[in-house]
Amino acid sequence: MASSEQLIGGGSVGGGGGGPRYVKMQSEPSTPLQPQSSSIISSFFSFRQGSTPESCRIFDELPKGTIVSVSRPDLSDISPVQLSYTIEVQYKQFKWTLLKKAAQVFYLHFALKKRLFFEEIQEKQEQVKEWLQNLGIGEHTPMVQDDDDADDETVIFLFRDVPSSAALPVIRPALGKQHSMSDEAKVAMQQYLNHFLGNMDIVNSREVCKFLEVSKLSFLPEYGPKLKEEYVMVKHLPQIVKNDDSRKCACCCFSCCNDNWQKAWAVLKPGFLALLADPFATKPLDIIVFDVLPTSDGSGEGRVSLAAEIKERNPLRHSFKVTCGNRSIDLRSKSGARVKDWVAAINDAGLRPPEGWCHPHRFGSFAPPRGLSDDGSQAQWFIDGRAAFDAIASSIEDAKSEIFICGWWLCPELYLRRPFRDHASSRLDSLLEIKAKQGIQIYILLYKEVALALKINSVYSKRKLLSIHENVRVLRSPDHFSTGVYLWSHHEKLVIVDHQVCFIGGLDLCFGRYDTCEHRVGDCPPQEWPGKDYYNPRESEPNSWEDAMKDELDRGKYPRMPWHDVHCALWGPPCRDVARHFVQRWNYAKRNKAPYEEAIPLLMPQQHMVIPHYMGQNKEKEVERKDIEDNAKGIKRQDSFSSSSSLQDIPLLLPQEADGSDGSGVGPKRNGLESTPGRSHSHGFRKSKIEPVVPDMPMTSFVDDHDSLNLNVKVSPDLAVEPGTKTSDDLEWWESQERVDQIGSVDESGQVGSRVSCHCQVIRSVSQWSAGTSQIEESIHCAYCSLIEKAENFVYIENQFFISGLSGDDIIQNRVLEALYRRIMRAFNDKKCFRVIIVIPLLPGFQGGVDDGGAASVRAIMHWQYRTICRGQNSVLHNLYDLLGPKTHDYISFYGLRAYGQLFNGGPVVTSQVYVHSKIMIVDDRATLIGSANINDRSLLGSRDSEIGVLIEDKEFVDSLMGGKPWKAGKFALSLRLSLWSEHLGLHAKEIHKVIDPVIESTYKDRWMSTAKTNTTIYQDVFSCVPSDLIHTRAALRQSTAFWKDRLGHTTIDLGIAPQKLESYQNGDMKNTDPLERLQSVRGHLVSFPLDFMCKEDLRPVFNESEYYASQVFY
Repeated sequence: MASSEQLIGGGSVGGGGGGPRYVKMQSEPSTPLQPQSSSIISSFFSFRQGSTPESCRIFDELPKGTIVSVSRPDLSDISPVQLSYTIEVQYKQFKWTLLKKAAQVFYLHFALKKRLFFEEIQEKQEQVKEWLQNLGIGEHTPMVQDDDDADDETVIFLFRDVPSSAALPVIRPALGKQHSMSDEAKVAMQQYLNHFLGNMDIVNSREVCKFLEVSKLSFLPEYGPKLKEEYVMVKHLPQIVKNDDSRKCACCCFSCCNDNWQKAWAVLKPGFLALLADPFATKPLDIIVFDVLPTSDGSGEGRVSLAAEIKERNPLRHSFKVTCGNRSIDLRSKSGARVKDWVAAINDAGLRPPEGWCHPHRFGSFAPPRGLSDDGSQAQWFIDGRAAFDAIASSIEDAKSEIFICGWWLCPELYLRRPFRDHASSRLDSLLEIKAKQGIQIYILLYKEVALALKINSVYSKRKLLSIHENVRVLRSPDHFSTGVYLWSHHEKLVIVDHQVCFIGGLDLCFGRYDTCEHRVGDCPPQEWPGKDYYNPRESEPNSWEDAMKDELDRGKYPRMPWHDVHCALWGPPCRDVARHFVQRWNYAKRNKAPYEEAIPLLMPQQHMVIPHYMGQNKEKEVERKDIEDNAKGIKRQDSFSSSSSLQDIPLLLPQEADGSDGSGVGPKRNGLESTPGRSHSHGFRKSKIEPVVPDMPMTSFVDDHDSLNLNVKVSPDLAVEPGTKTSDDLEWWESQERVDQIGSVDESGQVGSRVSCHCQVIRSVSQWSAGTSQIEESIHCAYCSLIEKAENFVYIENQFFISGLSGDDIIQNRVLEALYRRIMRAFNDKKCFRVIIVIPLLPGFQGGVDDGGAASVRAIMHWQYRTICRGQNSVLHNLYDLLGPKTHDYISFYGLRAYGQLFNGGPVVTSQVYVHSKIMIVDDRATLIGSANINDRSLLGSRDSEIGVLIEDKEFVDSLMGGKPWKAGKFALSLRLSLWSEHLGLHAKEIHKVIDPVIESTYKDRWMSTAKTNTTIYQDVFSCVPSDLIHTRAALRQSTAFWKDRLGHTTIDLGIAPQKLESYQNGDMKNTDPLERLQSVRGHLVSFPLDFMCKEDLRPVFNESEYYASQVFY
């Protein structure tokens, strides 16, 4: 049948045979399909050209469409409108399949012609209006095109005059030879596709994009592959978007809909379901971020589904429900078949590996283990504030699209580089202002404290930040009154830049955190710590932070409290997992705090995108090169999705060529962090030259059970070391190794590690109140216990708190202590060496002396820590002493840190504890846990404080020693431990080999324990400071305090000021010694933890103290 024929109705042909009747179309020439389509294309080009700006286009190059097959639902029906076409479409690295009926093709053809008609009418609208006015008829009301889609099943009956160019040419041959019908229909449709896909303006038209099921979100690689898209009806959206026109039903199937339903374009991605107003919308109306689902629905019917069909009483309604976290959304589609397709697609996306966001991964975490392949997972550690803050500042300076910041406490006036007078532009608010003015979108989540309990004044921080620029958005959470959450906090410390690098650990961007490995106690006149940044919460907590440059402490009388912390940077998939956590928390806070504020947008999590292999290696390389070239030219996406994040920012994993070329996408400017001219430290990124000593050993037993962690990596002792590998015989291996690709510079203090490839898994503590999840996640707790149980040789812990319980403890619920106890007992029974070293603060970092009336919180925390460590039947040392006796200290020991110095030149000599705020655990020099979580119930149970951390397991190894035997140590874990120990023990670079084996006697006893005891004795001789094993009661503390105040006239709250001369007797004669001379024998900062301090006191709050009425869970 020629393309000029037209279907005008059903009826009989000839003498009564049933079938369609054809007549010639007088309005269209009797020409082949191709010329007619060409004229249509030409016409469309004439009215579309220049009307579609590049910023509004979905396609920036032409897609390719291929008709794969043609089918009919009923072989006895020869009606062309029943034909179904399977179309495979390819655009760049994206490939998807469409199933379209002939009726839908008719509608597309009609819609395009209708669009042409209205465009022509609108062009002449002014002329018509003027003509009508001249005739005195009045104003002309312009015709408005209705974009609502019609029902696919009824299109042919609604539009009987639609040209039949695609489907009908095959009717006549089909009457004679039905077996050739599919082939001819396939050819005809392929020609039609080739024409309308061959013009950039037409392919970017709303009609064609809807037909191809694409949107502005479809081809952004940072959100993963294209899955499923189309219009649906959503019940809850009118509460968010009050647009009456957008609520109209699309067809007769939705005639029963009321104002509670809204039409939206649904976009399914591997990690979320987004709802847009239409395919060209740049802001999501809503987004459902997939998260771990309950393992049971409570009725015993099995696992809860992400999506499920809804059985409607009305047969014309076809609905399904999407449930995730604490949210449930009802949606409707046009047919039962489409509902089934949506349900299957959503459930598949939520459970599809490797992410599988809807089922828990190892340790019960929301995030899967990363780095099992060469996916770009990398990590780098930082010790103390100077190293971490400098790296964070560099990342912020080089941000290209967006910055996420999440903190327990944030001070806008914090200087990230020192001396502060030389780095005025490094102040946090100044950095953010510069980036905001450049168009960078900045999102900041702050913990909203209970003002009566904390003085961090988050409302001031919010006001200050919002005054910077409109591109800075700030949310505080939780809303205490509406949620009923008063005891718990958001404790994460996160900075995420462009979804490509994130910083995670113990450091908040606030006062008191900046420090160096020297841990200076004085700064008079101020050079490093201006105003309230000269911080000692043991002495005083400022009542106001608004005048940040005004001193709170008298620098001539009081020392600052040095701050020890550990932070790390992550790249690749683990970075995007951390960002996903931020997005979940942000969206949850937005819905609770600012549901109708358009200035506070919903965010979308990014996905680690793998380019399909069907493109071929050469094509894939071309895509990668084009992305990099485009990014180098400064191309930015002009929509709200990811705020112009560039393709280069998202590693596209490409198959490597035979020559082993790097396919990770990490280039010279992989992170956007370049070296800054004139700066003393390099921040450049280069190709790593560190090669693993042994081949990458894939992690085993990645299952849901957290007990499956396997750290027993077996390495042959006689495995040949690759050329150029440093061994333990080289005393400076850890310092002389090439540390490249790092953000911060590598200085002599060893405060910045190498950027190394590793296995990473993001772990966290969240629940319904903190992140809107349906499940309590305590993967940090599970990881701690599992790592300890599977440790082979030693466990090294630094933490701000150590409050844990043994099995059977009804008060303390976390079981880190139980895991340590079991592992030590197993080593004792096996007669094997095993060491546990724990470093914690000497005193809680809260205001008030131990004997002060207002310091009940300080004493309460001390009570719970001593209850965990050494006092009572629930303590670990008490239980171990019963079985091991004096050998207990061969297995486990506790320590703190202390520093000394002069407040100013010639000023008094003072001491202060170095406040241990790091939250790390290193196991066997192969696995490292870094995060924000303390070892207490608040941080570990998941239902209380929200926390985040990362488990880093090495896959690059070096030759080392363990128990006197060869050992393959992980590059990340070993270098971090050696840097920490060199700081704590005061070791020089050439002495580091003395502690490379952490468990042998010469290290554990002769170096570590001996240094701690010597330093403790010296501090006691010079200062008589507290805490001290010599003070067992509050009365003794009061007596000591009165003595030193009377002798010195002034001292600190913890007796930290030395006399001008030390008096001692030698051979019966009194000898005066300069305190500084005695203190010169102190090595590093390590001291013994005072196990007997206040051992004869009950430190729990009493009835006349307000803390007495606080629940024990508060601690």
